[in-house]
Amino acid sequence: MWQDYPELAKQLTTTLYLMEDVVKLKNKKVEHAVLEMIHAGGKLLRPAYQLLFAEFGPEQDQKKATSLAAAIEMLHTATLIHDDIVDDSTLRRGLPTIRSTFGNDTAVYAGDYLFICCFKLLSDYATSLRSLQLNSRSMEKILDGELGQMDDRYRTDQTIEDYLENISGKTAELFSLSCFAGAFESGSSERFAKKAGEIGHNIGIAFQIMDDLLDYQADAATLGKPVLEDVRQGVYSLPLIYALKKDPARLLPYLEKKDQMSDADTAAVQQLVIELGGAAFTQDLAADYTKKALKDIRKLPTNERGTKEKLERLTSQILTRRS
Repeated sequence: MWQDYPELAKQLTTTLYLMEDVVKLKNKKVEHAVLEMIHAGGKLLRPAYQLLFAEFGPEQDQKKATSLAAAIEMLHTATLIHDDIVDDSTLRRGLPTIRSTFGNDTAVYAGDYLFICCFKLLSDYATSLRSLQLNSRSMEKILDGELGQMDDRYRTDQTIEDYLENISGKTAELFSLSCFAGAFESGSSERFAKKAGEIGHNIGIAFQIMDDLLDYQADAATLGKPVLEDVRQGVYSLPLIYALKKDPARLLPYLEKKDQMSDADTAAVQQLVIELGGAAFTQDLAADYTKKALKDIRKLPTNERGTKEKLERLTSQILTRRS
């Protein structure tokens, strides 16, 4: 997806190599698994937004910018490894998960190690205690979102508000941190950085809503993981929550089977969600959050690097992605 952003693509490649250099484990099998996940084709959106917002500041330190981008992506990767443990996931980005290959114990250590790598980079390159404080708070909010999602498992009375609260922590917080840190650590004012964080929050909400919509519209090969596996595990996202409000009687017999749902059951749920308007409602809400982000992006200052235009184009792509 980065071929239209050649300069940014180079920076992201540098970010990946920096992450690779930081990962040094005595257990070479686990080191290899962590490196495989780093290079497994993640979208790198969070570090991309961090790097783009860094272009607005007066302090253009490329080494620092890519190091902070690497820290953010390592934090994200660590949360994915731990998510796979909680969800008993076997595939991530089309590859076997670390937990399915090495077991949960090793996966926990791998995720913990990436948290350490994240804070090592932050301590070396974040010039402001404010950024370290925000990173710690962001981790707390991410955990709150994950715990909220765990508390809501198999809850068929979830509201749209419950869902938005959970994804605000689980996903949007790290997008917000990426944009804030990019702006603030490059010398922009805290006021500007806070506005960048607000933009990132709306981008993150739109991204997660689209991610949940794709579970009902794409196939396993495209997604790189089993379709509707979350439904079997009681994680009900926006399309299903909306459809449940429209016609619970048709959906509940399938959901009451919980993790015993068959492939035919999940296919029936998928069809009902689309039929009851869950997918269309979700697409519209993703568009609303994208429009909020774009409205604020268009108010950003212009510069000779065309950063505002790149942000606008990239953010628009979130709404049309297929994986």
